Amino acid sequence: MPKIINLNQLRKQKARTDKANRAADNRITFGRTKAEKKATQAKKELHMKQLDAHKLDQGQTE
Repeated sequence: MPKIINLNQLRKQKARTDKANRAADNRITFGRTKAEKKATQAKKELHMKQLDAHKLDQGQTE
């Protein structure tokens, strides 16, 4: 005999699971401290500066 399931409970359980997953993603995305954000931004700016320093000038080849 097949197991009887309550679709209402199944729907609510799925909603709770989805909400927990979304919360975990948000903790990763938005859960950084101000210092961590500043450090990441500084690293990114340094990397862009280094890339710009290695660019070749295209218009001044004589």
